[in-house]
Amino acid sequence: MTAQGSHAASTTDVPRRNWAGNVRYAAKAFHRPTSVDELRRLVAGSSRIRAVGSGHSFNRIGDTDGDLVSLAGLPPVVEVDHERGQVTVSGALRYGDVARQLHTQGYALANLASLPHISVAGAVATATHGSGQTHGNLASAVAGLELVTADGDLLRVDRDADTFAGMVVGLGALGLVTRVTVDVVPTFALRQYVRLDLDRTALDEALGSAYSVSVFTDFREPRLREVWRKQLADQPPPPADWLGTTAADQPRHPVLGMPAENCTPQLGEPGPWHERLPHFKLGFTPSSGDELQSEYHVARTAAADALAALDDLADLIAPVLLVSELRTVAADELWLSPNYRRDSFVLHFTWVDDTAAVLPVVAAVEERLAPFAPRPHWGKVFVTDPVELSARYPRYADFAALLADLDPKGTFRTDALDRYFPR
Repeated sequence: MTAQGSHAASTTDVPRRNWAGNVRYAAKAFHRPTSVDELRRLVAGSSRIRAVGSGHSFNRIGDTDGDLVSLAGLPPVVEVDHERGQVTVSGALRYGDVARQLHTQGYALANLASLPHISVAGAVATATHGSGQTHGNLASAVAGLELVTADGDLLRVDRDADTFAGMVVGLGALGLVTRVTVDVVPTFALRQYVRLDLDRTALDEALGSAYSVSVFTDFREPRLREVWRKQLADQPPPPADWLGTTAADQPRHPVLGMPAENCTPQLGEPGPWHERLPHFKLGFTPSSGDELQSEYHVARTAAADALAALDDLADLIAPVLLVSELRTVAADELWLSPNYRRDSFVLHFTWVDDTAAVLPVVAAVEERLAPFAPRPHWGKVFVTDPVELSARYPRYADFAALLADLDPKGTFRTDALDRYFPR
């Protein structure tokens, strides 16, 4: 049933597909309210509703057969609290847009994801992350949330709430997040260097060598193709023979054959944090566009063994792979975070846009990684059995109870949520 009596603005800007194009939303109605009050009326009058952000999820966790609502029409807010060292932003804003405004006021976020195009609320809800073994995922910086609950009420929560750690990575299942309060730090500058052909025995040292490090491989060669080091600007560049690698002599794109002009500046050129931490520029199409993605988080200490476990799958992986990215994320206390109480090594796969060809490979990858209790990224393609997945999260049952308490009628539920959190 769709909401009755709402007067949402034009819905022409509400996406009908996700960014990758592999999911066509099943909603019966699309909405783009222009005020929080309008949003509250919409939620209160709907039996099934979900918010869509920037559409960078690759599965149906955000899909609904009811009402789909974009919050991009709400008034944009970027309010810095200088005393607390925090910023409150509209949930629908993109990280790249928030970052620019913060930088002009002398502030920064400790980390960013590889794409600056993603919305704040959507990234937080799925524990999206950047890289750096001392940096948590983007959700770990959240200090407060404002959301519209299933009955249309406006709820504000902060770190003092007992259930706060269960609400931040909420998968969009607890309400529609209108504002997010995030910790900030003083602005800073970085330099980005790309190094080529890393021996796998040096992977651990490479991952801990700079502020943020990403390693790329295509599973076609035993050596790791590229290391993207994002280091503080006042630190010396890596020596010419750094870990047996060579320096890239021109800018690179993670996916072979894609134009490097889409990527943030490299070759050691200094620049502000928000123009170096992402891999891609805000004004360009991120990554390759036509793709699927999967991602698995295992214990940081298991990095070498987890990667080695996939060695004899290389001939299966490589034909359907565009690129694989290896990163690190620090532990946190958020119930559904893949990094809950575990410093993590992250294996990311950007696949070709062919679901039928990719799914069997995903299943094989998951089977090989199973001994390492991998936690998949909630917004990407995975086939993990719900019982197995629940066992990998110590607070899984607590989240299920919180879900039942805040949304007893299933207003924000989807088929995917019902699969992993059955009623």
